Amino acid sequence: MVAKATTAPLSVEWDADHAVTELYREHYRPLVRLAALLVRDHATAEEVVQDAFVAMHGAWRRLRDPNKALSYLRQAVVNKARSVLRHRAVVEKHAPKALPDAPSAEHGAMNLLEREAVITALRKLPTRQREAIVLRYYGDLSEAQIADAMGISRGAVKSHTSRGISSLRSVLEQTS
Repeated sequence: MVAKATTAPLSVEWDADHAVTELYREHYRPLVRLAALLVRDHATAEEVVQDAFVAMHGAWRRLRDPNKALSYLRQAVVNKARSVLRHRAVVEKHAPKALPDAPSAEHGAMNLLEREAVITALRKLPTRQREAIVLRYYGDLSEAQIADAMGISRGAVKSHTSRGISSLRSVLEQTS
């Protein structure tokens, strides 16, 4: 990626416009390739090189040796590329964290409708079946705990729960 050496030494008498135009014509593309390798983005690389040319144009009179203008440009491109990379690192470090995925309003509405359908279906069940299902699935109790709470045997809990789930399934299938 080394650009070819300047074909002819730049004349000290050249004005900034002429000198920068000649350097631009001969070295713009190799400098963009250099910058692109450093910043990993072609558009940013072009900006870096343009900024280097603008800076050199402004500093043309202060150049001690105008024949080293290409070296000045290369160093300016490298420095500006470093600056871009530092800026990117700071931006990435302080970038706001993405919000966690939240369910959509439609999802919430559908859940509400489903919940209402289940509650309506639960209300239609006989009392013992409803109690057994609520204690099991909403209260998260074991069969032994449900039997103790309802004052019935574990076998009766299994029977009420099974019948209740079967009834809920048929009611909910009819509504959907």
